[in-house]
Amino acid sequence: MLLRARELPVTELSHELGMPQPGVSKHLRVLREVGLVRDRRAGKQRLYCLDAHGLRAVHEWTGGFERFWSESFDRLDAYVQELKED
Repeated sequence: MLLRARELPVTELSHELGMPQPGVSKHLRVLREVGLVRDRRAGKQRLYCLDAHGLRAVHEWTGGFERFWSESFDRLDAYVQELKED
């Protein structure tokens, strides 16, 4: 969530998350390796940002569940309406 709005250095992420910097760096490395964040050098710092392209596969995968739940809730609503009519 922190990286949605802007690029941040690991030190600021560490402070915001209340985690030690090495732990945050380790998580960021994994996220970078799977394509969910990007980084760039800015002087001595490395700035991280969310990579929305990496989230496309996650969005497509969860979309199938969204359709399932929508259909389930529609059926439940129809059933409740039938009960009210009886």
